[in-house]
Amino acid sequence: MIIKKHRAGVEPCFRQAKRPAIFKPSHDHQRPNLKMVVGATYYPKRNPDKPQGEDSYFVCTHRNAVGVADGVGGWSRKGIDAGQYSRELMQNALFSAVRQPKGSINPRTVLDEAFDNTKSQGSSTACIATLKKNPMKKYYFLHAVNVGDSGFMLFRKNKLVFRSPTQQHEFNRPYQLGNGKNSDTPEKAEEFAVKVESGDIVVFGTDGVFDNVYPREIERYIQLSCEDDDDKVTPEELAWLIAEVAQCNSRNRLGETPFSEASRKAGKKFAGGKIDDITVLVAYIVPAC
Repeated sequence: MIIKKHRAGVEPCFRQAKRPAIFKPSHDHQRPNLKMVVGATYYPKRNPDKPQGEDSYFVCTHRNAVGVADGVGGWSRKGIDAGQYSRELMQNALFSAVRQPKGSINPRTVLDEAFDNTKSQGSSTACIATLKKNPMKKYYFLHAVNVGDSGFMLFRKNKLVFRSPTQQHEFNRPYQLGNGKNSDTPEKAEEFAVKVESGDIVVFGTDGVFDNVYPREIERYIQLSCEDDDDKVTPEELAWLIAEVAQCNSRNRLGETPFSEASRKAGKKFAGGKIDDITVLVAYIVPAC
């Protein structure tokens, strides 16, 4: 799957009516309403015991809201499928988003309610975002919360202009929501309000994407996908392309990746990509019809 009154004055009847003032709309009021057009691709890593993988996501088109989650695989050592936790978390997030007024969704409230209502064992990272208009109606912004190493990148004119930071207790140990005694809570989530414009592209993903694909690679593929205005790729096609690149890089045991670079900085010896579940959501910010 996937919110003034004008006080009219009354002239006394014996006075000549005044000519009404004509106010030309400012440039801000001429800006079109915006919406997100979203496409998604999910590649679970090959594990016959967990055919659905451990990632999950939701897309709520009529609420301009999305979410991604990555169940923490370390639970498998205890015989627990953390994918059940991430799927229940995203399902509850979707239910919460649908219950809130259109245009006034609070992603932190969504995260809080989803966390409170998720009872499966396990833990998960989470990123939830919605497109909103500011109170003065002069611009739109992406309102998001993020826990852990899932997240999003905002691209404008084919260049990265904002990236949500990762939250990790230590290398390869992200903040994670869950019901365990050592799990984190929604209070740890970072909150963002990032101004967006028509033509922007937002890439949401789990660490299976961002551990294996550099922002400069995504910039390159966005540029290639937008070269022909008459045949611009859809969000689904761009999400698929980024997921393909991430999957290819994850299987490269010799190539340089964000994960191998981060491992060296942490004093580890890890080369190549990181095999993992891969979830990509691509949102085009476009005028609403």
